[in-house]
Amino acid sequence: MAHRSPTSDTETKRSDTHSDTRTSSQTDATPKGSSDSAIQHTTNKVKSGRDPRLERASSHEIREGDGVNDEQSPLLSARTSDDVGAVPHLQGVMSPGSSSGEDGWNVDTGKREASKSSWYLLFLTISFAGLQIAWSVELSNGSPYLLSLGISKSLLALVWIAGPLSGALVQPYVGAKSDRCRSRFGKRRPFMIGGAAATIVSLMILAWTRELVAGFLSIFGVARDSVGTKNTAIIVAIIMVYVLDFSINVIQAGMRAFVVDNAPSHQQDSANAWASRVSAMANIIGYLFGYANLPKYLWFFGYTQFQVLCAIASITLGTTLTITCISISERDPRLEGTPSHQDSGVFAFFKSLYRSIHRLPRQIKAICVVQFAAWIGWFPFLFYITTYVGEIYTDPIFRANPNMTEKEIDRVWEQGTRVGTFALLIFAIVTFVSSVTLPWFMTSESTSTPPLRTPMTPTSASTPGGSYFLGPQAHPARRFWPSIRENALQIPGLTLKRAWLISHFVYAGLLAMTFFAHTTFTATLLVGAVGLPWAMTMWAPFALIAAEVSRRENLRRNSDSRRPSSSRRDADGDEEEEQQAGTVLGIHNVAVAAPQVIATLVSSLIFKALQKPRGTAGDDSVAWVLRFGGLAAILAGWLTRWVREERDAGLKEVKAKF
Repeated sequence: MAHRSPTSDTETKRSDTHSDTRTSSQTDATPKGSSDSAIQHTTNKVKSGRDPRLERASSHEIREGDGVNDEQSPLLSARTSDDVGAVPHLQGVMSPGSSSGEDGWNVDTGKREASKSSWYLLFLTISFAGLQIAWSVELSNGSPYLLSLGISKSLLALVWIAGPLSGALVQPYVGAKSDRCRSRFGKRRPFMIGGAAATIVSLMILAWTRELVAGFLSIFGVARDSVGTKNTAIIVAIIMVYVLDFSINVIQAGMRAFVVDNAPSHQQDSANAWASRVSAMANIIGYLFGYANLPKYLWFFGYTQFQVLCAIASITLGTTLTITCISISERDPRLEGTPSHQDSGVFAFFKSLYRSIHRLPRQIKAICVVQFAAWIGWFPFLFYITTYVGEIYTDPIFRANPNMTEKEIDRVWEQGTRVGTFALLIFAIVTFVSSVTLPWFMTSESTSTPPLRTPMTPTSASTPGGSYFLGPQAHPARRFWPSIRENALQIPGLTLKRAWLISHFVYAGLLAMTFFAHTTFTATLLVGAVGLPWAMTMWAPFALIAAEVSRRENLRRNSDSRRPSSSRRDADGDEEEEQQAGTVLGIHNVAVAAPQVIATLVSSLIFKALQKPRGTAGDDSVAWVLRFGGLAAILAGWLTRWVREERDAGLKEVKAKF
């Protein structure tokens, strides 16, 4: 790559500015009647890949930033120039030429972004399938398995604090470290691969904890059924749960940032929708396996249900992650230059994290506040719903047989766990169907972040309003389904934000229905219906954040490409750490994980007060934990009012109401 001195860059920029000024003057002098000349002139500017009006607007955005936040950050709000859309008679004109393929126009940078195919987005997000299967195994079978080792419910609630604790600590740290990573393998791949290896190892050790501990202690003459062996197995299992949750969060932090880095800004919603669909399909497969009698058919993976499930999850995670890493070419981070010097200590990291939280744009702050309340409500459902359905199944059996042995109780609970897993299978199916169909009912401006139509802006076949090469009337067959969707299925005014708001209250209402669910059939219907608000939870906040981050990241890169290299180095030395995708998603995960600590402590107190010994009928403690989650969901719905509509998120900053 040829090296250019700062002086030559400055001279080139000055020459370009002079040329643009001269061109602008000539355009202003064009008579009003010469519209054809104006069209041809603007077309030439688009062909050359630059528009002086967009460049002045973008330069103004970088210079002004946010009037409230007093620092230079790539996440500061971008303002749209008043000039955009100032030539109304050119709105419907298509660009006569372009590179091959579909293009998206980024209004912040004034540059084209090539749209990616559905196959690309599938390969980009398919690793979420492996991660979700591993996660579903822990969620559906983790609590029953740990209870079978002899852990009490109150202690179990404290064990599951590993999830939110790792999310609050690991994801922001991995996000920040991966932002600064300059490995030739990419920013995110090293963390994704390392996290996957740790996840696979911890899953297999957790599944075989009882056998491994008993075998190891038998070398020293300790009996397999002794109290010491039992307590040691509990300790090892708890350690493996922590290792598993920490490693899963490493993968998730890398995957989320990987999607933001490699999907175009106008396809961030689509990429996150694909991630949601892939995860939902993986949930269906995972819970279907959980409901089947796996040791009967896959005896070579283990002789218990949990052992076989962990083996399947490990194989799936390794396979899907390999597909993503091989098929997607990550942008070489070495092209971004050496990151600015920063203290790498733990204290320095949390100090930087604290500053980054205060520098977040108001839109992302509002989303994080909603997530804080929402995940107090989601934690009880995700970790205890299998136990809840299982208790409804086992309660009449324990009433009829109050003096069952431990082995008999284990067999009853194994069947109860499978019934609970079947309820989660219905939940996963509803989630998948909802993730596919919900976008059909929303207004078009809320379900995607398309390139804004500016005068002579090229459009793509995926852009609402037309194909790139031909006008909207040229392909009636391709317009058939969008026409039906817009005229028959879309609900006027149902935006992404409003659908997310409604989903919180739907979830709260469903949890209140636990007062009336006394059979496994009604409990299964209840659990399945929760798939609808869960689909929104897995889509809406990530889509809103990804669109915001991607828009600002493109603006930052466009600013860096115009700035002389010496000025870039000086600015890197003076600015605070840039808030890139990994950092922002890590902060968002703190908002997701931290409230789960609160939910864990409250759940532990409820269990301490209401739980009954294992094998005793009439234990309703899990149902009360779920009802507590419903109250948090109501609060989340009320807080969602402060989230701006997606179409307004990048246009202007408004005063926060909180």
